Amino acid sequence: MKRSFLLYFLITFIGVLFIGRLFQLQIIRGANYDPIHNSAVKTVYDYPERGYIYDRNGTLLVANQLSYDVMVQPNKVLPLDTLEFCKLLKIDKKQFLKKIKRAEKYATYKPSVFLKQLAKEDFAFLQEKLQKFKGFFIQKRIIREYPINAAANVLGYIGEVNENLAKNNEYYQQGELIGKDGVERQYEEYLRGKKGKKFLNLNRFNTVTGAYLKGKFDTLPKNGKDLTLTLDVKLQVYAQKLMTGKRGGIVAIEPSTGEILALVTAPSYDPNMLVGRKRSKNSVLLFNDTISKPSYDRGLLATYAPGSPFKMMNALIGLQENVINEQTSFKCYNGFKYGKRANEFMGCHCGIIGRPIQLKTAIAKSCNSYFSHTYKRIVEKNNNPSQGLDHWHKHVSSFGLGNYLGYDLPAGQKGLIPNGNYYDSRYKYSWNGSTNISNAIGQGEILTTPIQLANFTAAIANKGHFYTPHILKEVDQNPIDNPKYTIAKKTTIDKKHFSPLIEAMHEVFKTGTGKWSQVEGIEICGKTGTVENFVKINGKKTQLTDHSILVAFAPKKNPKIALAIFVENGGYGSEIAAPISSLLIEKYLTGIISEKNNYREQRILNLSLEKNYAQLN
Repeated sequence: MKRSFLLYFLITFIGVLFIGRLFQLQIIRGANYDPIHNSAVKTVYDYPERGYIYDRNGTLLVANQLSYDVMVQPNKVLPLDTLEFCKLLKIDKKQFLKKIKRAEKYATYKPSVFLKQLAKEDFAFLQEKLQKFKGFFIQKRIIREYPINAAANVLGYIGEVNENLAKNNEYYQQGELIGKDGVERQYEEYLRGKKGKKFLNLNRFNTVTGAYLKGKFDTLPKNGKDLTLTLDVKLQVYAQKLMTGKRGGIVAIEPSTGEILALVTAPSYDPNMLVGRKRSKNSVLLFNDTISKPSYDRGLLATYAPGSPFKMMNALIGLQENVINEQTSFKCYNGFKYGKRANEFMGCHCGIIGRPIQLKTAIAKSCNSYFSHTYKRIVEKNNNPSQGLDHWHKHVSSFGLGNYLGYDLPAGQKGLIPNGNYYDSRYKYSWNGSTNISNAIGQGEILTTPIQLANFTAAIANKGHFYTPHILKEVDQNPIDNPKYTIAKKTTIDKKHFSPLIEAMHEVFKTGTGKWSQVEGIEICGKTGTVENFVKINGKKTQLTDHSILVAFAPKKNPKIALAIFVENGGYGSEIAAPISSLLIEKYLTGIISEKNNYREQRILNLSLEKNYAQLN
């Protein structure tokens, strides 16, 4: 009796155990079960359309087109006529073996790309012939298409998922496409959508026998979201044309929102160069070009001394620290002597000799002497240069200089705004405002990027605040609502100090260094700059043609655009950067270039600085 009871108990216990385990597997875990990890189930992906990209006015910037990839699943490949297969795909045997080996290394039981992006004319012919080669099949793929040759540096490109990413991210399979740079990379999760999946049963011969669980786990693809950017593509294209034959960067921002209107790097490239099978060849040409660097975004990555536009920063700090006021005057004798030695002299070309110069005139005529005196007063205010420079550094940093601005593009540089500790360690605490007097005119150790200077200019236009620059405006026509980009950031300078500065910037285009670039009917406020340019050639420090710089905003009341322009080796800011700025402002605010300014436009369009760059090559 005891034995029969024990037998019944064991049978009942084991039965309950099995039932419990089945319940756990099928009911509890089954709700979230992904059959992709089951070797008896084949997963077929259905790729969604990637989201489209538009400019702020609804102009299509990035679209999609169909592509066809030849896929391979190594464990299904049967012996084949290699020569016939290679002839069919227009490859050689060496390429065939390399591609098979790469697929086997990735996974023998998973499909991966064997030959990507077939030409449309080859697809129909190959589809018929490929049936006789087991383990190979054709899969449709969506690739990009660019209707307008513009903003390659902003839009970025898509490329293949590599082996490492595929192993560490379950969403992607090797050979799939992913955003690699620019907006494509930054907003990949919006743009990519969601892949659809079909699960198919396999028998012991790896032959498909039907849908797994009657398609219970199958999903439909979900297309990516469409993005609207802040760019004005007409302005972008026009700025690119003006930079033909030149190197540098242009950044234009809407001051009231922080929206990036144009982000130009020159030289650049046609984004269609990185689409399709030609991408591999073209990417080698673009990314290995270490001379003109077309894939290097000078608007975000290039750091330059800001030159004379930085004088406005020192003016604001001087006013805030109460070491100068609007009526404060200094005399200039062709420059500023800051030491006893003959070479301790900073030259000046303001043309006002021995007469008192006040703030408005100092900015309009770009007087180095005035701002050298101002800078020394700031740094040496409390007879403690290190502390004085720390205060100066705090004010400069509040405009976003010397650090990443936090914009929504994946490239950037911090630049450099030195503080007291920077010079303490360099000069062993024995220094003063004269030691780094070049900071007074935006040279010395100071480094900024074009987007930082454009943002600085927008902060002036707003009289003391700015919005973090950003490139995304809407997602599926829904405006972005990210406080990072919609809440204003205040500088450390009181609002009252901006009005005299803005008047002085307006004077630059009325009677100062920008007077030859006025636009009738538009009040432009700006500051030209000419930055010395030294490089090492054969180990020797050599001075080359100066960089041409300008920052500006317009109109004076209710500004609609703020911009920064850097033209490498362009010479005086008044000769190249200034006319470029006035043309861009007129084009953006009026939509046309007036007949009166046609000559200015043609001069810039036809101006090439390639001779200046030849000495660098």
